[in-house]
Amino acid sequence: MAMQLTFDWPTGVALGAEDFFVTDANRAAYTMIAAPEIWPQGKLVLTGPEGAGKSHLTRVFAARHGAQLVSAEDLPDGLNPDRAVVVEDMDRLPPAREEAMFHLHNNLAAHRLPLLMTARSHPARWAIALPDLASRMQATTPATITGPDDALLQAVLMKLFADRQILPSPEVASYLVPRIERSFASAQRIVAALDAAALTEKRAITVKLAAQVLDKQDGLL
Repeated sequence: MAMQLTFDWPTGVALGAEDFFVTDANRAAYTMIAAPEIWPQGKLVLTGPEGAGKSHLTRVFAARHGAQLVSAEDLPDGLNPDRAVVVEDMDRLPPAREEAMFHLHNNLAAHRLPLLMTARSHPARWAIALPDLASRMQATTPATITGPDDALLQAVLMKLFADRQILPSPEVASYLVPRIERSFASAQRIVAALDAAALTEKRAITVKLAAQVLDKQDGLL
């Protein structure tokens, strides 16, 4: 069989509100994101594992509320916004950005503007050296996305396929759900592996191909 070279090209990712699938695993977080007016002290931290949908939810929030999106690692000095702000990956905030984050937090609080943050862990576990910032972060209400249930994992798989412009039968996702690790990262890995195998072998993604790829990837997913 002729083999085709493949490349890890970037893929489009759909991040609209209509693309977010709500189940028991993320329902509480989704509900909180939709209502910034009820956030205690006007701030919220969205926590969950890699690939859980935190970035997706923050973009839904930003689109609805005109929020400014910034990365904790690249937080600029003197940020003085007149709208809501989303700071992503707060658990990766560098020590050199702590002062900037402290002033941003206080500025938003003074003007009663919402502050939404994302992280893989709760604020108590963040390595923040600045005491005043640490205390303010630890006082932030968390909204957590838990590990995916069967319905969410199947939806995530289908969305990951769609993001790569692949439309396999739903039976493929149903087959994969009980056979991969119950995590978002595992879903990302198997979809990438199936995409690569389908391109290399010039085959459609079917249950048969999924079984073959899982057999080769045993222990890695």
